[in-house]
Amino acid sequence: MTPRPAPSRRRVLATGLGAAAALSVAAPATASAAAPSSRRRSAALVIHRARVLTGEAHAPVEEAVAVGRDGKVLATGSGASLRRYVGRDTEVVDARGATVMSGIHDGHAHPLGAGERSLHPTLEGASLTVAQLQDRLGEFLAADAAHEPDGWLVVEDWNPVGLLPTGTVPHHRMLDALATRRPIALIGNDGHNAWANQRALDLAGITAATPDPAGGQIVRDPDGTPGGLLKDTAQDLLTRVIPPPTRAQLVAACAKALAQAAASGITTFMDASVGTHELDTYAALAAAGRLPQRIVPALLIGPELAKDPAAALRHVRELRARYGQVPGLRFGTAKVFLDGVIEYPSQTAALLAPYLDAEGRPTDHRGDLYVSAADYGRLATVFDRADWQLHAHAIGDRAVRTALDGYEVAVRANGRRGNRHTVAHLQLVHPTDYRRFAPLGVVACMQLQWAMRDIWTVEALLPYIGAARHRLLYPARSLERHGAALSGGSDWPVDPLQTWNQVRTAVDREGEEGALYPELEGLSRASSLRMHTAGTAWQLRMEGVSGRVRAGLAADLVLLDRDVTRVPIGEVSGTGVRLTLVDGKVVHEGASPPSPARSGPRPASLAGVHGARHGVCGCG
Repeated sequence: MTPRPAPSRRRVLATGLGAAAALSVAAPATASAAAPSSRRRSAALVIHRARVLTGEAHAPVEEAVAVGRDGKVLATGSGASLRRYVGRDTEVVDARGATVMSGIHDGHAHPLGAGERSLHPTLEGASLTVAQLQDRLGEFLAADAAHEPDGWLVVEDWNPVGLLPTGTVPHHRMLDALATRRPIALIGNDGHNAWANQRALDLAGITAATPDPAGGQIVRDPDGTPGGLLKDTAQDLLTRVIPPPTRAQLVAACAKALAQAAASGITTFMDASVGTHELDTYAALAAAGRLPQRIVPALLIGPELAKDPAAALRHVRELRARYGQVPGLRFGTAKVFLDGVIEYPSQTAALLAPYLDAEGRPTDHRGDLYVSAADYGRLATVFDRADWQLHAHAIGDRAVRTALDGYEVAVRANGRRGNRHTVAHLQLVHPTDYRRFAPLGVVACMQLQWAMRDIWTVEALLPYIGAARHRLLYPARSLERHGAALSGGSDWPVDPLQTWNQVRTAVDREGEEGALYPELEGLSRASSLRMHTAGTAWQLRMEGVSGRVRAGLAADLVLLDRDVTRVPIGEVSGTGVRLTLVDGKVVHEGASPPSPARSGPRPASLAGVHGARHGVCGCG
């Protein structure tokens, strides 16, 4: 598919008659907003000859949209009906038939983490043998020889399930073999694993006597000594001793990351794990005029603090009081990790039934539940009563049930208060829990770019949960069918930021290695677009601000290079963004690089990652 020509953008300096002629069409229609009180009430911007997706249920596709000088949508309608809004200084954009729609609302991401990661070399999520990994790390060391012998080498986007041959367990000895004395830390691209060499472990003070922190694990050798792999909160023992970047370096990197997001069409983020470090960075970005999106910070509540709801509430209220005046930030959400990740070798996601071993035999391991059901119920009740929203990380079906149980306790105690508590990720949900979301008013925030056949869902997962549970992965359509409100998120930089590929995979669940049960759980294109715009605005309690193209809402809009409602679904991945507006202000202009057709670095073929066990997966 050839993208449409770039839109024509010009400032109209003609008379009202000339401006009307510029927007004339054959068949006039009525605008969706009432006529302005004065014919002189001109718009700041009019985009015409477009396909305007308003996001309203059963609404027709419109031809034009007018943006007021207050940054809000004035009207949508036909080109003829919107001529009245074109004045001498109105900017007019000819969309040439491309789509205009609400900007993407990302309901679960870590945008500042993406900026900070960009300051380090990356393995790009590649699957590598130990020898190949050592060669890559040797290249990084050679390119940074000035930091010998004591400077840290921090490497991002290590793939914890991609150490080949399959089943190889990371150990510090593999990193110690490199020709360097430098401390080395590999940061997993799943956000839940880190790998350190012995020098890094020593500097972090991680020894056989170091206890596992709440919500984390130091993987140990049989004699109890640390083997170098750190899971979940145990990563903090390592990362807290890594020298941070300067404030200037961090702000510049994060500003670049947010600009990349604007170029991808994202106008709102929920930052899914925020403390004072992130809030200080947001404040610096706002002060520098480099914060283009609306940000909802989900203030992190650790597993120990979650046991004391009154202290947790004081904590988030103190942060809101300290940072509440930072422009662009909207407070009212707190984040809790209920479990970890489900894939081998971590297997820290909390399951109702035990994991299987590599041969499909039951084990006694059901993963890790970081906050008990009783504690989460008490926390939810207190936060709900105070009109704070909880956002729970829940990968496994036991963690999902724990979140729902907690929200049910809150509803019984407080009634339905409309706080739209959320469960994020929902990789595995027990079918009996599908029907619980709607009555409780709980939002299902899903990252459906993960819903494809690849090394994560097949090699690192299928043998360990079995075929029956595997068919339940990412149950988007089932949740929708049971009335759950769906929202969307990228979890960037856990995955690369490929916004439109994410919209596509929610529909066809197709990756380079095949589709993941689209006949069972694939969404319609309309549902995917809605969950990534109005659905996430609903999650964030911003439906009165943005998420649709409607008179009176903020003009948080994107102009695309194609009609995403009509092109073949596979071509949605390559969508380019020509213009991004937030509050009517241009935060991106020009053709954005098209997204890759597939999500993230993947093995070349299923055979390449499955080896002799390929036959067990039923996908080839």
